[in-house]
Amino acid sequence: MILELTLVIGIAIILDFIFGDPKNKYHPTAWIGILIAKLVPIVKNKDSTLEKLGGITVVVVSSSIVVMFIWSFEYVISLLTIEYLSIIMSVVVGGLLLKTTIAIRGMENHAKAVLVSLDGDNLERARTNLSMIVKRNTKNLDKNHIISGVLESISENTVDGITGPLFYYALFGLPGAFVYRVINTADSMIGYKTDIFKNVGWFAASCDTILNYIPSRLTGLIMIVSAAILQNNWKESYKVMIRDGKKTESLNAGYPMAALAGALETKFEKINHYNLGDGEVILTNMHVYSAIKIMKLTSILFIGMVSIPIISLLTLVGWWVHA
Repeated sequence: MILELTLVIGIAIILDFIFGDPKNKYHPTAWIGILIAKLVPIVKNKDSTLEKLGGITVVVVSSSIVVMFIWSFEYVISLLTIEYLSIIMSVVVGGLLLKTTIAIRGMENHAKAVLVSLDGDNLERARTNLSMIVKRNTKNLDKNHIISGVLESISENTVDGITGPLFYYALFGLPGAFVYRVINTADSMIGYKTDIFKNVGWFAASCDTILNYIPSRLTGLIMIVSAAILQNNWKESYKVMIRDGKKTESLNAGYPMAALAGALETKFEKINHYNLGDGEVILTNMHVYSAIKIMKLTSILFIGMVSIPIISLLTLVGWWVHA
């Protein structure tokens, strides 16, 4: 069981490094987003209590549909009478499905697209590309704040798009990874404190905060290890993460962001919100390339230091025997 689950993770990571994400119309996360978008108007209500209950319904219904889909795949594979063929199919299909919950190369491509625009002195295009990976208003950002936004997005996405799904896969298998993806997607779509979404999105936002509490902190710590291996400033990474990890409005996002800022010996700034780190204020493309290396190594180390140990422990205590 340990070997099978580890192979699933290995296939998912290799596929992501080589091929990245499929086009949106083929991507399960896009389908999840479409489902959520269709459910939200149905549960909108003038009564705030009913709208909050509707928000719960959106998450529960979306998660249930996705889990039933996963269980259906697993059930069909279990019907195979030849055991080794069943195991092979389970590993291959599992790897393909798990791959769709992570986005290492996708984040790298988005980050580089912003840099290409900046290299061409096309600030407007760079702002547009940045708006695809951050929630903030990018309309009036200068070059330095655009690069800062890219770096912050890389650090946050290391949790949302990589270590979070891997953590919950280790605990609960494919259903765990996909429920995490549903909640994370819902939070990115409706988890805002605006008049439109503050009621319908509160449950998704709350669940996302709870689910990311442990992964975000583990990711910050492993980023420090990555910084040491890559000969970045790991001591500064640790110092800044401990000191500045709580400065962001999000209870979780600050830890990997601060760890990355310290490792790169720079400062991240979101205007009127926070400053993380003590280093260089002027950011360059090299900071982004270094951040991508840290993201990739953190992803691999997380598998070896967190996911596989969790799987091994749970297998020893019989969890995965009954899962």
